[in-house]
Amino acid sequence: MQNEAYILNLPARRETPVVFSSPHSGRDYPAAFLQTTVLDRNAIRSSEDAFVDELFDSAPQFGAPLMVARAPRAFLDLNRAFDELDPAVIEGVERSAHNPRVASGLGVIPRVVAGGRAIYRGKLSRIEAEDRIARYWHPYHARLGNLLAESHREFGVAVLVDCHSMPREAIENHSRPGTLRPQVVLGDRFGAAVGSEVMDRIEAAFVRSGLRVSRNAPFAGAFITQNYGRPSRGFHAVQVEIDRSLYMDEARVEKSVDFEDFRLLLRGVIAELAEIGRLDKALAAE
Repeated sequence: MQNEAYILNLPARRETPVVFSSPHSGRDYPAAFLQTTVLDRNAIRSSEDAFVDELFDSAPQFGAPLMVARAPRAFLDLNRAFDELDPAVIEGVERSAHNPRVASGLGVIPRVVAGGRAIYRGKLSRIEAEDRIARYWHPYHARLGNLLAESHREFGVAVLVDCHSMPREAIENHSRPGTLRPQVVLGDRFGAAVGSEVMDRIEAAFVRSGLRVSRNAPFAGAFITQNYGRPSRGFHAVQVEIDRSLYMDEARVEKSVDFEDFRLLLRGVIAELAEIGRLDKALAAE
């Protein structure tokens, strides 16, 4: 199932309350957008979670939907609230209470890509910004919310796996000297977005695959986990960040020779995650 905002890969039958979403792997760069940016093609893709949708594309084989954004993150960030507007890049936006994401240029319409590199020479019109939000942000989140509501109605619980990738540099900058760097960072807003039992099972699935896992450092989750994670109501949302160097050349934005092997490794993790809620119906009573 496709529309302008997303691609939705559905299983033949929903067999699990788990839903996979990849909001930053979109790579449909509008020609008009590419004409307005001061960055070259590789630089504009530096904020993109390239190939993450392919890493998780086996999810429907295990009874779980996979939702993938079409719009690239540099164009519109689906992991931000629709009203996180940056007055430094959008005309007619008044300054409001301090928002660290907006202040750093990473609002819903980003001002910069990785490394703080500016995307535009000047500002966008308010009409252009609102048009992007209407065409891409609202349809994506409306459908994602419906998928989670469907899971909750059918299984009594909903589990969102929010799939991302992280630059190697980001992990190195936040790791203590002499310690092994995590290869996967799970963000649950420090327990606010995921129940402890669900989080333990998610972490165990990655650990059993041989990956080094940490929680909430340096990424604890952003808008999506904050918005959809309501464990007291049976809605769980976890952000999964995977070290890009495991499967791609970051500078060239190309798959590495290890891509297929890593994709196969993740297939086992995905199969295990899809069992959450399918085998243990007691989760619905949490």
